[in-house]
Amino acid sequence: MTEPTGERITALRLYVRDAGRQLRGIGMEIDRDPEAIGRWLGLPAVDIMRGCTIPVEYLDSPLRIGEHTYDMSSCLEHTVTIEELSYGDAGFMLACPGPLMSGVAVGALGDDKQRHAYYERMAGPDPIWTFFGLTEAAKGSAATELETTLVPEGDGFRLTGEKRYVGNAAYAQLGVVFCRRAPGPLGIEAVLVDTDAPGFHAEPIPTVGMRGARISAIKLDGVRVEREQILGYESLKPSRRGLIGAIRTLQRFRPVLAGTIVGLCRAVLEHVHEQRPAVVGSARSRLEDMEDRLAAVRSQNYEVAAAIDAGRVRADHVAGVKKRAAELAERCTLVAAELIGPGALLEDPLFNKLYRDARAFEFMEGTGHIQRLAVFQGVLKGTFLN
Repeated sequence: MTEPTGERITALRLYVRDAGRQLRGIGMEIDRDPEAIGRWLGLPAVDIMRGCTIPVEYLDSPLRIGEHTYDMSSCLEHTVTIEELSYGDAGFMLACPGPLMSGVAVGALGDDKQRHAYYERMAGPDPIWTFFGLTEAAKGSAATELETTLVPEGDGFRLTGEKRYVGNAAYAQLGVVFCRRAPGPLGIEAVLVDTDAPGFHAEPIPTVGMRGARISAIKLDGVRVEREQILGYESLKPSRRGLIGAIRTLQRFRPVLAGTIVGLCRAVLEHVHEQRPAVVGSARSRLEDMEDRLAAVRSQNYEVAAAIDAGRVRADHVAGVKKRAAELAERCTLVAAELIGPGALLEDPLFNKLYRDARAFEFMEGTGHIQRLAVFQGVLKGTFLN
């Protein structure tokens, strides 16, 4: 698939691209001070992010472009949207309030009452930041090895443990925490947690790049959890709850993350053209090679997102496109640094930021090693997309 066409998705791309163009300079401010996002909540990009994955019936003003209405329930439309916003600035996009990954988890696991309460809250007049708490310091994002526990107490539970590398957790009002209620993969649960609950503590972790994501560490010290906070507790069998939710959320979001990477790589290569408009010879060949690689990853990512929309979720394809995109970001910025010149990282603030931001993608939504394991399974079965 090349760039997806059709009136609906073309209208969306053009609208979001205009919104993304406003973000480049503001993104530099967010990089210096992530809490500066509070000064920019009136931008169209923020409205787009706040409405992502919230059903339109809950929104007073859903995104409408011409005769089309969007809620980003389509993975392809969500991917295109995030790509264009990230072309403006990926850090700004991640700093915005909205459902992000927690919304996908609630949509995948929550019962009707849980989804209704979540969407009503997210669609309210006040901006709500959310978090998705899966990763642990000792276990990474290996959902079957979680050490955060959910222990029965009276008619409810107590949640205890630690999470790390969680976007926006120190600033969020609401989030999803994955934890262990019993041994084995069927003992995993996903729990909705309010950050003002006694025993919940989160603090930001200093990062080199992608500072708008406000990566945080969480400590959970006996946080009280009621049964109705466990996603799908009354409506789903244990085999269809927590672990399935983690897998579905990651699979649904990896093409979106790859879209974030594609947007940033587009910005990097555009910057090279601006700084060296007359590049020739071997330098031009290297730049064209990066553009070809970007086009290939972009096209593959659209194919994967479209397949997810069609119900054909292939773990090896999803993992493969995320891995290729993350590798491209590092390679693209290294080549750009050589082409712009050795002083670029010191003398060019925008390129310095893009270079630092690109290093985050190896660790987001699973490291390259995790993705390679999934790809290898596809190779063994003879089904991996070459």
